[in-house]
Amino acid sequence: MRMTILFVLWRCCSTAQNDLVYIVDGSWSVGPEDFEIAKQWLVNITSNFDISPQYTQVGVVQYSDTPRLEFSLEKHQGAAELIQAISSIDYMGGNTQTGRAIKFAVDHVFGSSQRGSTVKNRITVVVTDGKSQDDVVDASEAARAQGITVFAVGVGSEITTSELVTIANKPSSTYVLYAQDYTNINRIREAMQQRLCEESVCPTRIPVPSRDEKGFELLLGMNIPVKAKSIPGSLSTEAAYALSADVDITEHTRNIFPEGLPPSYVFVATMRLKSGFKLTFDLWRVLSKNKEVQAAVTLSGQNKTITFTTTSVTDREQRVQFHTGFQVWDLYNSMGGWHQLKIVVRPRQVSAFLDDRLIQEHQLQPVEPIFINGHTQVAKKSRTDVTVSVDLQKLRLYCDPEHSERETACEIYSVCLLSCIHVFCVSSFRAESSLIEPALV
Repeated sequence: MRMTILFVLWRCCSTAQNDLVYIVDGSWSVGPEDFEIAKQWLVNITSNFDISPQYTQVGVVQYSDTPRLEFSLEKHQGAAELIQAISSIDYMGGNTQTGRAIKFAVDHVFGSSQRGSTVKNRITVVVTDGKSQDDVVDASEAARAQGITVFAVGVGSEITTSELVTIANKPSSTYVLYAQDYTNINRIREAMQQRLCEESVCPTRIPVPSRDEKGFELLLGMNIPVKAKSIPGSLSTEAAYALSADVDITEHTRNIFPEGLPPSYVFVATMRLKSGFKLTFDLWRVLSKNKEVQAAVTLSGQNKTITFTTTSVTDREQRVQFHTGFQVWDLYNSMGGWHQLKIVVRPRQVSAFLDDRLIQEHQLQPVEPIFINGHTQVAKKSRTDVTVSVDLQKLRLYCDPEHSERETACEIYSVCLLSCIHVFCVSSFRAESSLIEPALV
């Protein structure tokens, strides 16, 4: 039996190390009331970070005709102090010189950071409600040339899309956000938090057809190609690896996830179990220094269940089990069949899919960040360090939660064939209906 397994998870990125600078429009078109809303939005999207000298430091520049440094990156060393500082910013008023503000932030805020270019992530968020009255091209290019990631947030109907695209990193679908007006800006708060956290925790890329995805290639990170025997994969173009009891797939979590787990992610594993598999094992797990489970995907051939374990703000851990329906039984009983399991974890809900069909949905309580001072392991019998014999072809962690839709079950030939037949049948039915319907009128 072979299967592909996906998970999507939401977690905060509090332990990421960032220099984060907000460049906020304070021109006349914003107005004092909307400026207060913008300040609160900055407070909200910063709440995922640990504000401290070791982790994230925040600076703010307000601009109109000229930029004004509200406070530097090292000014405020804690969250409460930072929130008070943002709330106390006075509205400027004036014209809109966005390019000048970006250059000021690069030269005088990032440029004067005590951590300099040694900090892992340098990020700026430019918030504007209108077209700049100066050139933004040179300043934006200079920021990116220094390794600064630029997000552009446009608010209202007066913004120029092409200008936002020029300001921001590429692709614009990731680095440009829009809000209808300031009263609706909170609707993109979660998206902004997610993208900031992705940028902080997931700087690496996984090459996939036609694009690069942020994430972690765990097959390589866990040194599986070096430790395990290479075998033919699910397709003639694919390679796989045979894990056996004498192969220990264990690495320091700090080396795999140096900033912890991202706020949400898609965990993908393509694997093959022996027919009649009865063991219970952790396909993937993250342990703390004291060997407490921080995250795990557990398969039980005996109980015909799939269990997802994560952290909890109230208890040591929380476990969600999926067991309803013939789909889960198919996962363990089908003779040499391919399956794709997808678990989508949102802030309050976990959903499981097999071969693109919904299995179950469960509520999920808020989670805490993981500790990175322990170990990450693959294919371990539950509560032991014994490796379970499995064939593993893919092991990846994508940071973008939308990748749960892009990673379809078509890696499994039989599932892809059924999907194509379904699409063909539906299309044929609609085509025939369009021909028949006039005759029925």
